[in-house]
Amino acid sequence: MPRVRNPIDAHVGARLRLRRTLAGMSQTELGSKIGLTFQQIQKYEKGANRIGAGRLFQFAEILGVPPSFFFDGLPAGPAANGDGAEVMEAPVLSRDSMELLRAYNSIPNENVRRRILALVRSMSGEAESDERG
Repeated sequence: MPRVRNPIDAHVGARLRLRRTLAGMSQTELGSKIGLTFQQIQKYEKGANRIGAGRLFQFAEILGVPPSFFFDGLPAGPAANGDGAEVMEAPVLSRDSMELLRAYNSIPNENVRRRILALVRSMSGEAESDERG
């Protein structure tokens, strides 16, 4: 019987992929920093293999985020008990979306970033929110 992918493992893997991509790092580069192959990184990112606590801590250090980053967006309470009944997977971003986000985050001037965001929102028809920052 094939192993069923745990939605929490899939969420953590998707967050790993997101952060690695935003950091501009390949699967091979990340793997070599901790002695893994790119295939092992792929399995983690797809949620096929569960990431242990020690390994997750290593990923967090290398990628410059707190370990909690990988759990952001998960519901608290009964849905987080591991049965995956109500856990939603992180949305998969396209390569273009991740490249756009990486470029946006690399802009050092906060005012420029806000103006770009306002421009994109106006182009998409989304109403601006003065509360976002």
